[in-house]
Amino acid sequence: MAIGDVTAGSIAGQVHFSGLGSGTDFDTLITKLVQVEQSRVTTYQKWKQSWLDKNTAFKDLNSKMLSLRTTLQGMDTIGEFLKKTAASNNTSTLTATAGGDAEVGTHTFSVLQLAKNKMMVTSSGYATLTQDINSLATDAKFTYTYKGVTVSNAIPATANLNDLVNIINTNGTNNGVRASTIFDGSNYYLQLRGLDTGSNASLVVSPTTTLPGFLNGNFRTTQANQDAKLKIDGWPLSNAYISRATNTVSDVIPGLTMTIKSSGAGTISIATDADAVVANVKTFISQVNEVRQKIRDLTKYDSTTKEASILTGNYGLQMLDSIMKNITAAPGIGFDRDRDTYVSLSPVGLSTDAMEGSPTQGLILLDETTLRNVLASNAYAVGKIFAANYMGDTTSANTSFTSYISGITKPGTYSVSYTVAGGKITGATIGGHPAIFYSNSSTITGAAGYDEAGMVIRVNNLTNGTYTSAVNLRLGKSPELVSELTDLTNADSGPLNILQKNYVTISDNIQKKIDYETKRISTMETHLRARFSKLDTVLGKYSQIQSQLGSQIAQLTSSS
Repeated sequence: MAIGDVTAGSIAGQVHFSGLGSGTDFDTLITKLVQVEQSRVTTYQKWKQSWLDKNTAFKDLNSKMLSLRTTLQGMDTIGEFLKKTAASNNTSTLTATAGGDAEVGTHTFSVLQLAKNKMMVTSSGYATLTQDINSLATDAKFTYTYKGVTVSNAIPATANLNDLVNIINTNGTNNGVRASTIFDGSNYYLQLRGLDTGSNASLVVSPTTTLPGFLNGNFRTTQANQDAKLKIDGWPLSNAYISRATNTVSDVIPGLTMTIKSSGAGTISIATDADAVVANVKTFISQVNEVRQKIRDLTKYDSTTKEASILTGNYGLQMLDSIMKNITAAPGIGFDRDRDTYVSLSPVGLSTDAMEGSPTQGLILLDETTLRNVLASNAYAVGKIFAANYMGDTTSANTSFTSYISGITKPGTYSVSYTVAGGKITGATIGGHPAIFYSNSSTITGAAGYDEAGMVIRVNNLTNGTYTSAVNLRLGKSPELVSELTDLTNADSGPLNILQKNYVTISDNIQKKIDYETKRISTMETHLRARFSKLDTVLGKYSQIQSQLGSQIAQLTSSS
């Protein structure tokens, strides 16, 4: 419909205006009004995205911290961190591996015999595996005793050798015996093997067996079970030997695991694997630096451009940054400058780059020459500052550190005092707090509610008097970081996860505002179009009146 300079139409239920006689474009006017209102939604969307970006940044940081914790868990004991090598000059007789707590040096060995398991084979064989082996008309029993436990197997009247093997091996009460067959080219024989080595791993066919051809007297022992026997550094003297039930021996020399292969003699040399330890230190540094760099990137501020990172000034990140720096820079918990060679990481070659503007500012640097020198002079001391994991001792022979409770006892340095009267403990404190003791005992224990809770100290001197000493319960840098990272990344109480949850809540609340505004603007646009549609109708009527009046006036003019 043409109304002066006005055209109006309806598309998909909405009225659109291309212009009125006054030159006003109401369609554009409505669009502009909606855009003005929409700017508020755009602001909310940008605001929401900023919180989502912060949440993503924290997730990334949390992931890096979890990765750091996992890495450090692989080197949070001296045995894992302080790599040692053990070389045997007679590997056909004995091989060895060394843990971090093995002392550098040499040991001689002499092996008399290996540990062996029991093996038995029937003296009579069968031409086929499917031949009937039970000549009785009824079911028979095959019973054996292994390591003092008797196992009974019911053998059907029609059983063959394959059936017997399967029945023995699948018996639910079988406690370590393996049945199989041996073929000599003509006949098949039953073999029984105890799976354990050692003199106590006995295996005998019981007298209660009723299966013909498989009685105790029908078996021949092909290998007797026995202990391994060896001497280390000439000990024991005379004709005595160290006996072990297996060929893997790890409880004779601390930190050294020996695998016996045959009889013979030789020497084991234990040394520090400097390259492996340096590699561990480099991994420690690179993983810690990765977390530090991430924090640095998220909080940096360019004073020249006045540009700040997404989390610049964030209190949570400032706290994390401080914790990470303090752990690596501060003395080790429970270490004593008078009793420990190294109490921090700086003497072993690690330092923090404090140079302003340096590309590695705030990151840990390594002086590898220094590290290798200290490893050569005292590798164990290096291992302690990096990986001592609740390593305790006392400053006096009057007392000995005995134990602690994991997750309860805190590492640190504690004063110890106790009084003896009549040969019995009459009073004791740990860390200045009353300790638990009993008059008929020689131990004192840290009481609940204090950092020393669960710590047990043995009293070695029960002569009347009052005695004092100190306990050093050490925690190296790797386990200290593992402990702190475990708390920081905790899915429920960790600050990173709490911040993430808070940011998600904020984002959700902003989305509610966006949804509300979107609905409000949509309603407003609908109302505007309805109102202008009515206005269009009114203007249309007046336009028709104007046209009619114009026509009448023209007729009057022509008539006159």
